[in-house]
Amino acid sequence: MTGAPADFRSDTVTRPTPEMREAIARAEVGDDVFGDDPTVRRLEELAASTLRSEAALFVPSGTMGNQIAVRVHTRPGDEVILEASSHSYLFEAGGLAALSGVQARPLTGPGGAMDLEEMEAAIRTANVHHPRTTLICVENTHNFAGGTVLPLAWHRSVRALADRRGLRVHLDGARLFNAAVAAGVPARELAATADSTMFCLSKGLGAPVGSMLVGSRAFIDEARRARKLFGGGMRQVGIIAAPGIVALTRMCDRLVEDHRRARSLWEGLRGLRGLRLDAAPPETNIVFGDVEPPRTAAALAAEVARRSVLVVATGPQRFRLVTHYDVDDAAVERALRAFGEALSAG
Repeated sequence: MTGAPADFRSDTVTRPTPEMREAIARAEVGDDVFGDDPTVRRLEELAASTLRSEAALFVPSGTMGNQIAVRVHTRPGDEVILEASSHSYLFEAGGLAALSGVQARPLTGPGGAMDLEEMEAAIRTANVHHPRTTLICVENTHNFAGGTVLPLAWHRSVRALADRRGLRVHLDGARLFNAAVAAGVPARELAATADSTMFCLSKGLGAPVGSMLVGSRAFIDEARRARKLFGGGMRQVGIIAAPGIVALTRMCDRLVEDHRRARSLWEGLRGLRGLRLDAAPPETNIVFGDVEPPRTAAALAAEVARRSVLVVATGPQRFRLVTHYDVDDAAVERALRAFGEALSAG
């Protein structure tokens, strides 16, 4: 088959839109470490305004944004409560320990939503033998729970718990706008329940690179220092901030299309023999399934790749597909056909 493959590995694979490329070409730039890049300043002001917060910081990646937040909110030796399959716990290269010297207290939460009573029970008592519990990290949408949306009411309950026990809350909102669109609530209301929020420009919003860290002015002042410490200070970075402005102003409302296509994938795949799809349809743009043994997910991914469809094996039997701006209805049909042929060939 000729042409570019239909790429469902992640929404990070999106290519910049023509409008983004034009914005890159005409971006005003300056040295951002000196605070001289006007395009970065516009993006940071836009992000803060969108979430109705005091300030924002442009960072190279969502991982850096999350790790900066942990660094600012904690001290070495503290303990952080987070969900056991969260990105910050599983997929950030041990940054909690390596960069901030903190200990993780993972709790299992169905759909990514930790139980409030279990969270409260996990908070350490004042005891010289214990680490101090200082931070709760939450993730919305929750990637490895299948792109699930954590309800606003749950976030507000976490906020109330944190206030009652003197803790801070960080929201890993890598796909925050997917959550907001699916839940029918403004993203700012979700962000209002946290002391800091990170969201990615380079996932569903389609920008080529970058994430935003949002919070109080005092928090962002400290976050800027931590970004420099972590090697994230950048120079004439307006050329990558410019497409972020386009992403934030043009790409949020269209996320419903990605959600619709993810549901079409789920409906089509669940009818194929040899696959088991999650029982509930996807809430956003992520579809998980399992291939029945003895076939492995890696072997199935290789088979569909030969048919010019790219997916990710996330476990021995488990695989994932993610819809995004560069996936249209024809790509969904192509994927369903490739899966059907690959399963029949086995």
